[in-house]
Amino acid sequence: MIKSVNNYPVSQLFDIEAGVVYAIPRYQREYTWGKSQWENLFDDVLENDPGYFLGSIICINQSTDALSVQKLELVDGQQRLTTLSLLFASVYHALKSHETDLDDEQRVELINLKRKLVLKKGDDQIRLIPQIQNNNHPDYRAVLAEIGVISECDVAAYAGNRKIFRAYRYFQDRIDEMANGRSNRLGTIMEFLDKVSHACLVKIEVASHADAYTLFESLNNRGMPLTAIDLIKNKLLARLESIEPGKVDHYFGHWNRLLGYLGDDYAIQERFFRQYYNAFKDQLKAVHQVPVATRSNLIQIYEKLINHDAKDCLQKISAAGRLYSLILSRNQDDALNGLEKPLKDLERIQGAPSYLLMLYLLVRKDELELTNAHLTSIVELLVRFFVRRNLTDTPPTRDLTRLFMTVIDKISGLRADAIPQSIEQQLVAVSATDEAFKRKLEGPIYEENSGVTRFILCALAEQAMTKESWVDLWRFENKQFVWTIEHIFPQGENIPQSWITMIADGDEIKAKEIQQTHVHKLGNLTISGFNSALGNKSFEDKRDRVDRQGRAVGYKNGLKLNEDLGAAAGWSVDQIDSRTDKLVQQVTQLFKLQGGEA
Repeated sequence: MIKSVNNYPVSQLFDIEAGVVYAIPRYQREYTWGKSQWENLFDDVLENDPGYFLGSIICINQSTDALSVQKLELVDGQQRLTTLSLLFASVYHALKSHETDLDDEQRVELINLKRKLVLKKGDDQIRLIPQIQNNNHPDYRAVLAEIGVISECDVAAYAGNRKIFRAYRYFQDRIDEMANGRSNRLGTIMEFLDKVSHACLVKIEVASHADAYTLFESLNNRGMPLTAIDLIKNKLLARLESIEPGKVDHYFGHWNRLLGYLGDDYAIQERFFRQYYNAFKDQLKAVHQVPVATRSNLIQIYEKLINHDAKDCLQKISAAGRLYSLILSRNQDDALNGLEKPLKDLERIQGAPSYLLMLYLLVRKDELELTNAHLTSIVELLVRFFVRRNLTDTPPTRDLTRLFMTVIDKISGLRADAIPQSIEQQLVAVSATDEAFKRKLEGPIYEENSGVTRFILCALAEQAMTKESWVDLWRFENKQFVWTIEHIFPQGENIPQSWITMIADGDEIKAKEIQQTHVHKLGNLTISGFNSALGNKSFEDKRDRVDRQGRAVGYKNGLKLNEDLGAAAGWSVDQIDSRTDKLVQQVTQLFKLQGGEA
């Protein structure tokens, strides 16, 4: 995995005799260090003895020709190495401005310093190649042009306001401040240059992007190490640039569209790349002997796909990404009319493990002769499956990826009606029995899984809604649901006296026992848009509460789910048990898997 690990002085990393270039991947995150980091680096070098340790860098070395320029891909430590280069540029400027005062030895140092920034073989061949994000590359070249080590070049608008130039100016000011008032100004600058040159960095070289990612994880790198998706992007764009020089911006646009489909959440991006492989692995012949994509082998898989055919890889994952955005409800497509609500329900019941199956079905929809009606019935089946699975934990979470990969394998040769039938048979075969599901529903369901409980309560309430009476029970405000689970008999430790009187005839100990056994049962739960307002209030207050306009916001709020509560005179253990039995019967019918026992 690791080709070499060496502790080098900075001067050796920028060895004037070596044809080494450090290339930051073109579309890696931009240079972000600011004044506090510049200050720390400068002070650390200034205040410590030569040999001070500055940290580490990780490079990917895939060069094969020992006689050509060795181009190392700098995948970790880009901020530090860029900053050191800018520090060298500032020292060069300070010495160059006093060139007539330099003695012969100092002139040699000035020439050597130039060679740390550019290679001997071509004055415009810079040793560090920054990424292009936020104009990092043109800004860095403009700094080198300003100090005269490369040819003049255009300066991008507002370069002086961006961090490359600001770092360079900061170091200029610090060098002036350090040297001003000293009897030997040049000597002070030369001493500082010597300290910078002898500061040490550990340079780790690896052979591949997969090795780099493994190393990131094992080192638990501080800061913001590159993600698996960053490294896949770097590998893909580098490969495409080598195949079609000059078109990398075009392909970067394709990549950005893909990420646009997936959104900014890294967990979703990574899941897509895993699920894409797991859904289509039998068709991806470039990757052998990798039975399932995981976080740890994701880079390895995509390196093989990219090396095999980078253009085909980008084209196919982009097309799949667009369809994945439909599964995520990030986009809509008239061709999939009717799927929006079932897919949203699948997301709400935490059915993401099945997205690999849905991705497979959408990509191959025409070939498999699937209609929207087929797809809708499959998604609705998956929703019912996950309601039951997430409450019973059967099958276990660890088996879900392989389960849906097996489902894909078994339906790959089927067409039309046979596909939903096969999926149903396979899911029924691995699910908990209806009796096991019923037992979970009859128990402290809120304590078992509050997310599933909320989904079930919303589904029960929505059953009775029409277009005219529809209420969005999933509405978000201030990053939380407006409608939340309400415990009719309160769950708080301090039971109000009104409830002790109603539910236990004034016996506090008995009330606490009832709370222990019944408070989280389905029959004691409902959905309310005013949970915080109802809280520990008496049953009558909860039932009859109205807002300032006189509209019912308690249990008489019009939800069918609350109809029996609105008509009840009080609340007792028998009523909790009775309502639990009634709701359990409704739920087992609503989320019945065809072929089950209910």
